[in-house]
Amino acid sequence: MGQGVLSRYGDYLPLTASTPMITIGEGSTPLVRSRVIERELGVGSIHFKLEGCNPTGSFKDRGMVVAVAKALESGAGAIMCGSTGNTSASASAFGARFGLATYVLAPKGRIAKGKLSQALVHGAKLVSIDGSFDEILRIAQRLTEMYEVAFVNSLNPHRIEGQKTAAFEIVDELGSAPDFLCVPVGNAGNITAYWKGFKEYAALGKAVSTPRMMGFQAAGAAPIVEGKAIENPQTVASAIRIGNPASWNGAVAAERESGGAIDKVTDEEILAAYRAIAEKEGIFGEPASAASVAGLYKMVRDGKDLRNASVVCVITGTGLKDQEIALQSRGTFLEAPPTVAGVEAVLGLSRMRSGT
Repeated sequence: MGQGVLSRYGDYLPLTASTPMITIGEGSTPLVRSRVIERELGVGSIHFKLEGCNPTGSFKDRGMVVAVAKALESGAGAIMCGSTGNTSASASAFGARFGLATYVLAPKGRIAKGKLSQALVHGAKLVSIDGSFDEILRIAQRLTEMYEVAFVNSLNPHRIEGQKTAAFEIVDELGSAPDFLCVPVGNAGNITAYWKGFKEYAALGKAVSTPRMMGFQAAGAAPIVEGKAIENPQTVASAIRIGNPASWNGAVAAERESGGAIDKVTDEEILAAYRAIAEKEGIFGEPASAASVAGLYKMVRDGKDLRNASVVCVITGTGLKDQEIALQSRGTFLEAPPTVAGVEAVLGLSRMRSGT
């Protein structure tokens, strides 16, 4: 098991002598340099931060470990979240490991099966609600005020504290902050957390600069870009299908303070980037993750000169979270009879004979 976020970065987190030093091996995720897209786009350097390598397959584990540790410290016996998937998977795993009852409220029919299965297999009590994520979040928050249950959505400030450690890792590995950080924006906790981390490291003298924060929403779920809440957000990228982000103000502050931007990308652009990172870089991210790369493509198309720039794109979750999209995106299997010749014909291969 890895060192864990609390052990590695405890000096920068709101821990006390009573905080249990829990971990399921979260953090210390790979930062992988592009081999193809960097060259195609003419960017100085592109790195992908592979947050899908966290134990439950998404960046949520970073914040959840702090939120759950503080819940345990307070004596809570249960945790609750409203979730489109990744938060529920993470909360359920931590709850199972550390003896907490876990309650998950999810929008009916709007959670990918891969994420739903994680919550169920960890033994969470999952309630499907015919309502929007924003409605569900309000219900979860109200119930945790009424009962002795810890609220572990990103409105919990401990979640942001844990998630900021990804920014620390990027600086620690690159030796400096990148010029640009591209990140998907749904509930907006991640862009808020990354900016907090970069600012804190710069203030401590561990980085001489901070990146321009480039956040990307799906076009059908882009309330920050549109300047108003979206009542019925629509996008193939379920993890960012949110119409009224809980960390809206934090995202706007990150954009403004860093000199960055929050923009939108279409589902077609998201899926094109989703396929590109899989086929050209060997990286299988969930559709929402690809919004960061789709945004980078858009920056270049719009004439942004990145020839001497360093860019990090956050791949927020593994593609195994949403296998239905992968299968729909790439079509059907080839079929062949159980013979060498049959397979050869289907693949369009010419038989290779020794000595010819």
